[in-house]
Amino acid sequence: MKGFPIVYLNSNDGSGLLAFGEGPVVKANTGSALSELYQFTKDHKDNYMFGYLGYDLKNEIEDLSSENKDEHNFPDLFFYVPKYVVELKSENLKFLSGERDSEALDFVVEFLEKEIAAQYPKQEINFQSRITKEEYLQKVKDLQGHIQKGDIYEVTFCQEYFAENVDLIDPLGEYFKMNNVTRAPFSSYMQFDGNYILCGSPERFLQKTGDDLVSQPIKGTSKRGVNQEEDVRLRDLLTKDPKEKAENVMIVDLVRNDLSKVAKKGSVNVQELFGIYSFETVHQLISTIHADQKEGTTIVELLKALFPMGSMTGAPKISAMELIEEFESFKRGVYSGAIGYIKPNGDFDFNVVIRSILYSKENRYLSCPVGGAITINSDPEKEYEECITKVDGIMKALNNIGG
Repeated sequence: MKGFPIVYLNSNDGSGLLAFGEGPVVKANTGSALSELYQFTKDHKDNYMFGYLGYDLKNEIEDLSSENKDEHNFPDLFFYVPKYVVELKSENLKFLSGERDSEALDFVVEFLEKEIAAQYPKQEINFQSRITKEEYLQKVKDLQGHIQKGDIYEVTFCQEYFAENVDLIDPLGEYFKMNNVTRAPFSSYMQFDGNYILCGSPERFLQKTGDDLVSQPIKGTSKRGVNQEEDVRLRDLLTKDPKEKAENVMIVDLVRNDLSKVAKKGSVNVQELFGIYSFETVHQLISTIHADQKEGTTIVELLKALFPMGSMTGAPKISAMELIEEFESFKRGVYSGAIGYIKPNGDFDFNVVIRSILYSKENRYLSCPVGGAITINSDPEKEYEECITKVDGIMKALNNIGG
């Protein structure tokens, strides 16, 4: 692939957006990142913009810090205006930006053929956990101690699986391999400056359509069954599990509160509570919250009210983020941030960066963080098993196991 940035937003329903080609870029770290983003959106308001928001922008929004080890050194924020934006629907191509010239068509064909061919180099990648199982279990118990004391109600605690000294032969091919396993509706692939994000996310952070705001937090996870009977049983258990439902409703309340800061009075409403959705590797509880934004609200004001997303922090949000920084052993960076795009009319859609691989070509470092919500009723062993469930499909896909 050429040296320009590439972003592929893949809905896995036959549709997607492919953005590529040279164009204006903003890269920034915490401090002035959001003000730089605001200026960038003003300067390029009549264009499509694609990019991501890193989790550690929290430090610019609140009085927080990130001191844990960062093996990637991705910028905290990256957006760019691509020369070409192509809407993919089944086998139809619609150019939303840029001319339908031979250069662009050759690139699109080459890109899509890699997915269709499904012939990827076999490369064994040996992952290891940043902390041991025993350390993980103890940290969960200690976090439950904070819940017992009333410091927080819930916290999303994550651990990192990683591989060092990796020369990833074909990052795009690895993304398509992973996507063949996960088939998630907010899947995405991104590359720029030797940085790669392979994302198999099932979760939407925030969508804006006109004045309508939609957030769809996920809390509540079950693995898929090995046969239909077991699968139905596990799905049914998830819908009735009081612990999983308590996780979900606490984050719904947090999102409702966040939305109320930027919404018209009385417009925040829960359209769906505890919706059960099945993906290739997991069942999930997903709730949908709507709101009408206050007139004149900017994208930065929306982000300051809602970012980072409650499903990746816990509640109360600031206290949870402080404990995340204390108990986790890695800097989240892009993980639990958001990837998406902004339309020329100001509408936008962003996912939650979970079920993802982050790769730094320069540092030869590959990372796959996973986590889950910890409540007073959490069983540490089951929380650990949930982490394994989430990461297992990705590991198998990368190492061509069962494929």
